[in-house]
Amino acid sequence: MKHTLNLAGRNLFDLDVYTVEEIETIFETAKVMKEINSRDYKKIPTLRGKTVATLFFEDSTRTRISFELAAKRLSADVVSFTTAGSAMKKGESIQDTVYTLNAMGMDLYVVRHSCPGVPQLVHKYSQKPVLNAGDGRHAHPTQALLDMFSIWEKRGSLKGLRIAIIGDILHSRVVRSNLIGMKKMGANVVVCGPRTLMPPKIEEVYGVQCEYDLKTAIKDADVVMGLRMQLERQTEGLFPSLGEYTSRYGLSNKMLEYAKDDVLVMHPGPMNRGVEILPEVADSEHSIIIEQVANGVAVRMALLFLILGGKPGREVA
Repeated sequence: MKHTLNLAGRNLFDLDVYTVEEIETIFETAKVMKEINSRDYKKIPTLRGKTVATLFFEDSTRTRISFELAAKRLSADVVSFTTAGSAMKKGESIQDTVYTLNAMGMDLYVVRHSCPGVPQLVHKYSQKPVLNAGDGRHAHPTQALLDMFSIWEKRGSLKGLRIAIIGDILHSRVVRSNLIGMKKMGANVVVCGPRTLMPPKIEEVYGVQCEYDLKTAIKDADVVMGLRMQLERQTEGLFPSLGEYTSRYGLSNKMLEYAKDDVLVMHPGPMNRGVEILPEVADSEHSIIIEQVANGVAVRMALLFLILGGKPGREVA
């Protein structure tokens, strides 16, 4: 391995406090984990005796399963918490819920919540490492890491790549973490979508290029990432109709002709096929969307391994 940085005991609230070398350490460890996931017997004893608690106060399928699978493949015990059927339905606070779980010997918490800042609260009450699995519209750092790892694996580096991110920028926590991470890794990032779905001053805040014309955004792109139209987070009409949105910002084969010939197509999922991305693109030879899902398990295995005391560069299995 190129890097041997020790990440034991760290939190992951977002990528702003992680260095390029630390992110590359995660990538290099994820590469080893991915090889483990390709074996017939996909389990190693590395985290035997450790307990990981997944606290999902907000619905999720792929992220929760990905984290739990990652922990189990490293032989950690996993405690799954959801609000439904818990003492929180009887009025228990987050503080008391965490105190209760902590008393049972949790070693690390994975937290997802609709309100920004809850992962930090869980760390305050537990004093244990916390991985942010998505908090409100703030951040989703493990999704960003798996997105970047998927590019890094294909291209060897993100430095100098033109990455176009298209869609509902305003409501996406994924894009915020991706902008921080991709810029940090040296990529030239373009964001594109309707003006009503663009956060104010995004160019100044993140140092990215902002475009409202899809052809201009995609032109000569190395990577094109579509974002889900988050209708559930919208409280007022921000565009006339889904049909008009798709005609202007939907990713089609015709639009991809403006990108580089070997462009990578990505989507953090879940996809609205026929809205932000057409099936002809989602299922094309350029698409690495399914590979992103597989890489999510490897990246989360790497994070659990490193933060719970694993030494980068050490043989893990």
